[in-house]
Amino acid sequence: MAEGALPELTVDITQERLNAYCAASGDHNPLHWDARFAAETQFGGVIAHGMLTLALVSRMMAAAYGQAWLETGSLRTRFKGAAHLGSRVASRGRVTREEEKDGHRLVTCSVAVINAETDEELVSGTATVRLRLDC
Repeated sequence: MAEGALPELTVDITQERLNAYCAASGDHNPLHWDARFAAETQFGGVIAHGMLTLALVSRMMAAAYGQAWLETGSLRTRFKGAAHLGSRVASRGRVTREEEKDGHRLVTCSVAVINAETDEELVSGTATVRLRLDC
């Protein structure tokens, strides 16, 4: 892992994963499970829920910063592409700035989710976490 790099995580976009996310989120849009319907859309096939792909960023930040991320983390992101059924997606991130403020260390990271096979960026943005100075 390069200096400042965050732990990369990967996930395969399977129909089972999408079905589980449909059930957990209540988002039953046929774009995420109906191949015939999805084939007629601009995406040309079944795609993952945007929030399912974005969750990979939060998992990466939790792996790097633990409880501090869960309690103080914030995200500013933009969706740029779709994760298609059968693809593998990966999180990427690196620390871009650290500063001391109000008795804490603010860490800002550039974050992304990419298609691991094509390197296409699907989500990009920044994540910020507030840490105690002794961390």
